[in-house]
Amino acid sequence: MDIVKKHFGTLPGGKNVELFTLSSGKGMEVDIINYGGIINAIRIPDKHKEPGDVVLGFDTLEEYLGEHPYFGAIVGRFANRIEDGEFEMDGTTYKLARNNNGNHLHGGLEGFDKKLWTASVHKTLDDVTLKLGYESKDMEEGFPGNLMTEVNYTLNRDNELIISYRATTDRNTHLNLTNHSYFNLNNQRGTILDHELMIDAEQYTPFKSNSIPDGSIKPVAGTPYDFRIAKAIGEDIEKVSPGYDNNLVAGQPYGEMKRLAALHHPGTGRTMEVLTTQPGVQLYTSNFIDRIPGKDGMVYKKHSAVCLETQHFPNTPNEPSFPSTLLKPGEEFEQVTIYRFAW
Repeated sequence: MDIVKKHFGTLPGGKNVELFTLSSGKGMEVDIINYGGIINAIRIPDKHKEPGDVVLGFDTLEEYLGEHPYFGAIVGRFANRIEDGEFEMDGTTYKLARNNNGNHLHGGLEGFDKKLWTASVHKTLDDVTLKLGYESKDMEEGFPGNLMTEVNYTLNRDNELIISYRATTDRNTHLNLTNHSYFNLNNQRGTILDHELMIDAEQYTPFKSNSIPDGSIKPVAGTPYDFRIAKAIGEDIEKVSPGYDNNLVAGQPYGEMKRLAALHHPGTGRTMEVLTTQPGVQLYTSNFIDRIPGKDGMVYKKHSAVCLETQHFPNTPNEPSFPSTLLKPGEEFEQVTIYRFAW
C-alpha cells in the first residue's frame, strides 16, 4: 500500500494543485487531484494482466479548468438538478444559479468540482486514504449555511475504492454529494454499449421533459430501466433516446450499505461493483459528449462511458415525498460508496 504526491499544475491565482497516486499493492492504482477532488485515473489489469485506465479525463490541469462534463469530480452542494433553480425552506425562497436549461445543476456556476480542496494523507497496513476538505461559505451559490465538508478516498488491498462523505452546517441547508466519474472498462476505447450492466433497483423516478422528476416513483418492470438481470447497455438504449440519464431507486433501508450495481466488460474481463448507502443512483451514458480530446490522445464521443452517480434523488428540496436532503445544525451528513474492481 502506498500513496505518492506530485505537482500537477498551478491555478491562475498561483495556488498549486497536487496529484496523489494511491496504490493497492494488488494491481490497482488511482490518481486523484485536489482540484475538484477529481479522480484523474483508475488503472487496473485486464484478464491478460495488461494494465489499463478505465475512467475518462485529461492529462493537464489546464484542460480541467476549461469546460467539461464534470469528469471524475466531486459535485455539490447539490448533485443533479433542482427545478427552476430554487427551493423554499423555513418560509424563505432560496434562489440558486440556473446553469442547465433554467434549472440548477451540480452545484451551480462554481460548485465543488471547481474548488481547491485541502489535502492530507493517511496510511495503514491495509489501506491508504486521501482526505480532502472544503469549507463552503454561507450563501455560496445561493445555499444557506457555512458547510464543512470532508471527502475521503480510501484504497484497500481488496481493490476497493471507498468514497466517504461527511458534512456539518450551522444553518438548515440541503446537501447532495456524489462523484461524477465516467467509466469505460475497455481502456476508454470505443463505447460502453457492449458493457453488461446490472442494477438491483426495482423502481425509478420518471422525469418531465426538462429532466426533472415528476414526483412519482414507478416500477422498472417493463421499461428500458430494468437492469435487475444484467444486460448490455446498448440492448434497450434506443428506447430512451439520446440515452440513459435517470435516477434509479436503491430501495434499501436508509443509510444501510447495499450492493447496487455491477458493470462488466466481456472483452477485457474487468468488473466493477458499486456498493452504497445512498438511496439512488443516476445512470448516465455520456449522451452529450461530442469529440472531447482526452487522455493519451483519446477522443471521447457519445456513449464513450457510463456514470453510476450514487446520490439522493434529483429535485428533492421540492419533493417532500423523496428521502430528505435537509441537513440541520448538530446533525452530520454521512454517506459511503464503494467501487470494487476485479479482473
